[in-house]
Amino acid sequence: MAVVATAGAAIVALIVSACTPTADHGGSGSTSGSSFENDGCTHVAVATSSEKVNMLDALAAAFKDSAESKGLKTCATVRPVNVSSGNAAAYLTQGGDWPTKDRDLWPTLWSPASTVWTDRVAAASSASLVGEPASFARTPIVFGMPETMAKALGWPDKKLGIADLANLCKNPDGWGSVGKPIWGSFKISKTNPNTSTTGLSTILMQAYAASGKSSDLTPADVDAAADFSRVFEECVIHYGDTTGNVLSRLYEETQHGAKGSGYVSAVALEETSLINYNLGNPDSHTVQPGEKLTPPKDRLVAIYPSGGSLWSDDPITVLGADWVTDAQRAAGTAFAAFLQTPAAQKLLPAYGFRPLDEKADLGDLFTRQNGIDPAQPAISLPKPDVSTISAALDQWAQVRKPSSVMELIDISGSMDDSIGDGRSRLDGAIDGAQQNLQHFRGTDEVGVWAFTTEVQSSAGKNVLAVRDISPLGSDRESLSGSLNDLHYAHRAGTPLYDAVLTAYKAMSARAEPGRINAIVLLSDGQDTDSDTSLDSLVAQLGKDAKEGGDQSLVRVFAIAYGADADKTALKRIAEATGGQMFDASDPQRIDLVFASVINNF
Repeated sequence: MAVVATAGAAIVALIVSACTPTADHGGSGSTSGSSFENDGCTHVAVATSSEKVNMLDALAAAFKDSAESKGLKTCATVRPVNVSSGNAAAYLTQGGDWPTKDRDLWPTLWSPASTVWTDRVAAASSASLVGEPASFARTPIVFGMPETMAKALGWPDKKLGIADLANLCKNPDGWGSVGKPIWGSFKISKTNPNTSTTGLSTILMQAYAASGKSSDLTPADVDAAADFSRVFEECVIHYGDTTGNVLSRLYEETQHGAKGSGYVSAVALEETSLINYNLGNPDSHTVQPGEKLTPPKDRLVAIYPSGGSLWSDDPITVLGADWVTDAQRAAGTAFAAFLQTPAAQKLLPAYGFRPLDEKADLGDLFTRQNGIDPAQPAISLPKPDVSTISAALDQWAQVRKPSSVMELIDISGSMDDSIGDGRSRLDGAIDGAQQNLQHFRGTDEVGVWAFTTEVQSSAGKNVLAVRDISPLGSDRESLSGSLNDLHYAHRAGTPLYDAVLTAYKAMSARAEPGRINAIVLLSDGQDTDSDTSLDSLVAQLGKDAKEGGDQSLVRVFAIAYGADADKTALKRIAEATGGQMFDASDPQRIDLVFASVINNF
């Protein structure tokens, strides 16, 4: 079995993220991956979100023997390339070349998770660029909850709505209000709506729930939902850039931690992602031949909100980009037509997607055993218009949980090494940090420390306090200038572990329950000069994470910068705090990785 603002301003403001490539298809925000084989056929790349890569691989193979393929003048080879829906929208709207050097991987076809994205690109750029999108698969947006927790709320007999989750969020007793005080506060994990279809759909579903409507949502309804949505956002632990990243962390907690209860109570996600999670594929990666999947110890069950769900309608369209050749356009059109055929539609349920025919047999995956109710959702919410979606994104920027962030930057001697474009590693790091200041609000707290040996400041030994953590306010320009000053800073050894411990203690002392408290750690090398050992540091971080209470945790998001960075150590440091390690092996893409990290707050 296979496993599975204005419209223009809103698009231009999308954050472009990049993550580590997975398998041979590229990461959640990446367009990287191996190129096509030299098979003499027309090469057709499909830019698509990660959850559809497995399915499109199978559909591309089936296409080879289809009447649609045989009707072409020349043979065609189709392959998916993993690019998140929001990032693809940003690339297309901003114009210019597709951000990868391999032209074979520049997309002929685009298959975002929802026509929300094609609508926005059409409004912000041109309708001809996105062609004529046509849905070929469907999956509803649900809330995944560990089964034990769902049963405590009355699942499966009791209908649960978004308002019920919001009430648990704002109740100071949290899980104690339903007789489970040992589970602590009610915690939700959501994805960033600027890059994720699930995140965008969730904030629209919140507005629907607040309005009491099941259709005709307007910008005025969104505005009226601000207080309701603010309550809902307050119990978000942090925002992931993709559902796969969120679920991977939950899976690790479930297998090796506290059955997930210490990490999250509910995850907003697509039904297909929940199925993949329960099969043991939390990031919906391309399953390799012989790979064995291990289901989680505590499966997720789907909560279909009683007020209704939006659907990801999974369109596909031939792009009107100038790099698409006539032969690619013909082949892309044929593949899109094939996806509408009964032969193609029959393949979808085996990959966790529902076909277009609502009465079609869904097969073995859509069962209670996999946490699914095939009869749900009882109410389907229509996609709002572009102006309403833009209003929801604007509102989210104001009501999302505020951040308190310390950027901790390695300025050791190796940061002088070139990255090949006339810049040093330090130049790239400074440029990345400066470019991403725009994504913080004035109410977010931001601090910057740098570390190397033979320096001293108010922050402590071997640490330079570039900016003590405080509300950013209108200080973007002055902070950008302070980051520039790092070009001239003293650079020597790498006291990585000592610097992390110093920053962690400082952040923990001021962490607030109402904020996402985080350290963004960037290092390009291995620790050479700390008194603290890695094991001692990880033990300290893990102890604090378990004993410090779940309302004011400080999470470390580590960036392994360049090929020499100690990825193993940085991964251990991040995961000890419930954070994540990001791979920036290509230092020239550090600005994209910085953006991806910020998307995960």
